[in-house]
Amino acid sequence: MLDHFIPRVVNAKKLKGQARGMVVTQNIEMAIRYYKAINRELEKMGWPFRALVAFSGSKEVDGIEYTEAGLNGISDDRTREYFDGYDRDGKPIVVNGQSIDNTYRLLIVANKYLTGFDQPKLSAMYIDKKLQGVMAVQALSRLNRSASKLAKKTEDLFILDFFNTVDDIKTAFDPFYTATSLSEATDVNVLHELKAALDDVGVYEWSEVEDFNTRYFSNEDAQRLSAIIDLAANRFTSESELEIDAQIDFKIKAKQFVKIYGQMASIMPFEVVDWEKLFWFLKFLIPKLKIDDPTQVSLDALLEAVDLSSYGLERVKLNHAIGLDASETELEPQNPNPRASHDTDEQRDSLDEIVRSFNERWFQGWSATPEEQRVKFVNIAASIKAHPDFAEKYENNPDPHNRELAFAKMLREVMLSRRKDELELYKLFANDTAFKASWQQSLERMVNKPSPANL
Repeated sequence: MLDHFIPRVVNAKKLKGQARGMVVTQNIEMAIRYYKAINRELEKMGWPFRALVAFSGSKEVDGIEYTEAGLNGISDDRTREYFDGYDRDGKPIVVNGQSIDNTYRLLIVANKYLTGFDQPKLSAMYIDKKLQGVMAVQALSRLNRSASKLAKKTEDLFILDFFNTVDDIKTAFDPFYTATSLSEATDVNVLHELKAALDDVGVYEWSEVEDFNTRYFSNEDAQRLSAIIDLAANRFTSESELEIDAQIDFKIKAKQFVKIYGQMASIMPFEVVDWEKLFWFLKFLIPKLKIDDPTQVSLDALLEAVDLSSYGLERVKLNHAIGLDASETELEPQNPNPRASHDTDEQRDSLDEIVRSFNERWFQGWSATPEEQRVKFVNIAASIKAHPDFAEKYENNPDPHNRELAFAKMLREVMLSRRKDELELYKLFANDTAFKASWQQSLERMVNKPSPANL
């Protein structure tokens, strides 16, 4: 655990140097033993931070009675505050005239704090406990707390599980997710393909990537670094004469590369130096890639949400994406990897079922009646199927990744064209990323049904 946490979280300055980790143990006795072992090892290694432990009541271990307050040296109702470094009023906690700030970077738990614990600084989780059902969902979701001030993104999150299998986690999440499947384990060689595709566009010269990395890791002035990035950004918007679709494709692939490589680097040391160099170059380039297209609504939200779509279990593969069975709720786990997203015939639900399940999650209290909602589904799905690009770029397109991009683009155009008539619906679509993903998935299920008669 420490072999990962120290170099990959602490030294890597995740979340602007504020990242925390949680160790989930089987029971209180094991939590106490982990607490003592981890702090002993940290002291031996000379690190200035320590671990806290959290459990209820008291526990006898090796003939000694322990409590949370006794081990931590603070009142147990302040454990979460000391772990954060700030009190309930948001003021820094000061002890002996010194701010504790990053004094406590790890929290050892058994059951306490596995649910209802909201700590945005959590970045890594180490699991040595059987997780089942809603407990698994709630425990892993401790990481899924946004922290925009800390620039928290998916690649900052890491889970190392010593106890559960992919099937264990799949079984736990199935009742809470609707997505029919996520991609299989991603071969890290997909980075070769993404890099080759990005190189071919001509937005950047490799000499610029090399120059940027040399200057960046030499702590050169930010203005000089920005000048290098600006060359590529200007080439993207004007000199390259890229069509809008090509610009969108480049930006999405760049984000995919950064996200996939960032996740891979959390699991193992990078072995291809060019990947590392391109990663840092793209991290600074992507925010400057501006796409002048009025039909683009919240493009930058694509691939940005922090989620648990990748669950790290294997070293030879980049995490392991877990297939989730369809259920009555509606939630599409976002995944940065190209993937198929079309149901098999056996997974296709009736229109009524699609509408009902979607309404249960999203349209509670909405002004439209159930029949009006059904009509909106039907009309928008029909508009997508009538789109001039539907047959060529979606229906007859063998590339699942490009099919998904084409569908998203057609949906955006249809929704934009209906903006005035469906303002309430359009606002949900444009401003809520989760709603948009679920809406898109439901409509895609509808247009892929065997016969138009079902509409």
